[in-house]
Amino acid sequence: MAASGGRSRSGDSMDKSITLPADEIFRNLENAKRFAIDIGGSLTKLAYYSTVQHKVAKVRSFDHSGKDADHELLYEISEQEEITARLHFIKFENTYIETCLDFIKDHLVNTETKVIKATGGGAYKFKDLIEKKLGLKVDKEDEMTCLIKGCNFVLKNIPHEAFIYVKHADPEFRFQTTHPNIFPYLLVNIGSGVSIVKVETEDKFERIGGSSIGGGTFWGLGALLTKTKKFDELLHLAAKGHHTNVDMLVKDIYGGAYQILGLTGNLIASSFGKSATVDKEFSKEDMAKSLLHMISNDIGQLACLYAKQHNLSQVYFGGFFIRGHPVTMHTITYSINFFSKGEVQALFLRHEGYLGTIGAFLKGAEEDNPNMYSWGENYAGSSGLMSTSPDIYPVQRTRSGTFDMLEMDRLERQVVNLPLLSDPSSYVPDTVDLTEDVTAREYWLTCFEDALEGVTKRAVASQPDAKDAEERVQKFQQKYWNKLQTLRHQPFAYGSLTVRSLLDTREHCLNEFDFPDPYSKVKQKENDIALKYFQKVIKSLDSLRWEEKQFALVKGLLAGNVFDWGAKAVSEVLESNSEFGLEEAKKKLQERPWLVDTYDNWIERLRGPPHKCALIFVDNSGIDIILGVFPFVRELLARGTEVILACNSGPALNDVTYNESLIVTERIAAMDTTIQSALQDERLILVQTGSSSPCLDLSRLDKGLTMLVKERNTDLVIIEGMGRAIHTNYYASFNCESLKLAVIKNSWLAERLRGKIFSVVFKYETPSK
Repeated sequence: MAASGGRSRSGDSMDKSITLPADEIFRNLENAKRFAIDIGGSLTKLAYYSTVQHKVAKVRSFDHSGKDADHELLYEISEQEEITARLHFIKFENTYIETCLDFIKDHLVNTETKVIKATGGGAYKFKDLIEKKLGLKVDKEDEMTCLIKGCNFVLKNIPHEAFIYVKHADPEFRFQTTHPNIFPYLLVNIGSGVSIVKVETEDKFERIGGSSIGGGTFWGLGALLTKTKKFDELLHLAAKGHHTNVDMLVKDIYGGAYQILGLTGNLIASSFGKSATVDKEFSKEDMAKSLLHMISNDIGQLACLYAKQHNLSQVYFGGFFIRGHPVTMHTITYSINFFSKGEVQALFLRHEGYLGTIGAFLKGAEEDNPNMYSWGENYAGSSGLMSTSPDIYPVQRTRSGTFDMLEMDRLERQVVNLPLLSDPSSYVPDTVDLTEDVTAREYWLTCFEDALEGVTKRAVASQPDAKDAEERVQKFQQKYWNKLQTLRHQPFAYGSLTVRSLLDTREHCLNEFDFPDPYSKVKQKENDIALKYFQKVIKSLDSLRWEEKQFALVKGLLAGNVFDWGAKAVSEVLESNSEFGLEEAKKKLQERPWLVDTYDNWIERLRGPPHKCALIFVDNSGIDIILGVFPFVRELLARGTEVILACNSGPALNDVTYNESLIVTERIAAMDTTIQSALQDERLILVQTGSSSPCLDLSRLDKGLTMLVKERNTDLVIIEGMGRAIHTNYYASFNCESLKLAVIKNSWLAERLRGKIFSVVFKYETPSK
């Protein structure tokens, strides 16, 4: 095992992951608890579950009625060590399996298991070697069962897992949204042969067909035709070839299209047909391309026939034959489209190379109930689709698989769809897909690059007593910078590229280097200051006539949303002017009519009966939640509307967290009887969203929140802030009334929306009948 990023002496064909530093490739191996392995004909995929120790930010309220009565601050901040669960998946070539097993053996410290789950054909071949090296008993699992379990797992837990491939399109990869019900579906696994499986539930599946003509056929015949023994080299030849030089086309027989039968002239009439009639040598490239078309067309037609027979419109393809190779995905997609006349869709998976390993791991971890939890992809520790990421390996290499590393973090709570979405199956959180919008992609990538220095300064400032903070922040800066460079060249690396994914990747990288909450002290200070003005704001509002008060409440809510440290235009003002407060923010706001303005409809609705229950997704700490949101909440409560206040489970920028909101609400309740009585009567309930993002994905919310939404018959959804209401959910539709409001604090985005900096979006909508 190489100890550095240089190439091993054992050959240039070595998979790049094997030459990584130990702390990059087998991360947290010393805390590994369970293992699983999937050994195929050329690649080995290893999975292990480990515990990860990292810093988390904690807040504790001072007891202002007792010993802390004279304390100026509302709460204290501490950083504590917390242990969480993580899944690691690594891929490498079989050539290096013995070296890797030696390395694992030398670094195993805390493993609890005496068994390693194994699947794949190589599980038999390497059984004795594994048991000898690791001292673990190999427990073999059925390959197809593991594949299905793995496929179910990634489809449920990883957004943008499935994609269609469209050659020559921009982008070529078009990712699918996570469907709340993934069943039934057809899985076509193309290994040496082909297995076609209908999957109906988590545990019910049936092999309904297959073929002996598969990846092994392509490899074997390809080797005979081209004398090329390596699978990837064979595909490389095919990518450069022209099948029309070898295949007989319809026009070669009829001089053009066969119109009576609806056959175009360029349609293949006979694979390799010209080789029997043309007296010449064919190039390796052309023969490889013809062979690829022949195999793919055969598989595509079979898959199409089975899909139609079982009334299935979506077919997922996996197996070593695919491995994310564009030329393979294109030929299969073309075949499916042709034979189904567009009625069946060919879908591929970002992590299809890991399905067997994931399934084997799940079989071994059944006693831990892994399906009782939700899991999330950790962008900081994962390499991307067809990645040659500079933060993993700085030299371009020949691809030997779709993925090298994948890490998934266990979420503390199960996440599910918001039941108020009008159509969960078509819900797309993000407003703009940066993989499609090149101009927007270039702008936002540059924007995040430019903001990196400010983020690093804030991170160091949040840990003034940490001696290694500077060293860690440099590592964070380098890692995130490298991620951005990868996304410039491969915007599809982690699925659809969006502003949300860029923000989430940054948060993952900050957490990776123990900067759990860079804005903790900023939030603490702003909460303390805002609380001092709460009663004054309430007194002023209560002195107004009803209609004036409603407008003042909305204007206060919008002005509070200005206080966003994630926006450069705002952070520069806040850093240079410590006196900038709510009234100053109001003066920044666009005058009516706003950029999006349905305020009159909202006022008309308020003249009617009160809503039963309002679900409010909160944005920032300080002035936003205390002087903007809470006066608005107070008015809803006074109308007889129950309120569910939803805050982030974990920190992101200066967004308020659930634990911070509990302390803030307790202090406000001590100053206001309306809030106090609502808390006591549970007409005001604080919940966590299950998210640690500045944006909002309504398909991945804490299950407890969604149950509460149902119990309270929620009939109004309010989303505030740029991240939650503009970058995400701007087009989200609900089966109840909704209100989306935000201040546009980015000049480029404002111009794109045909507005100006600090333009206002006030979007009240009712469900379509």
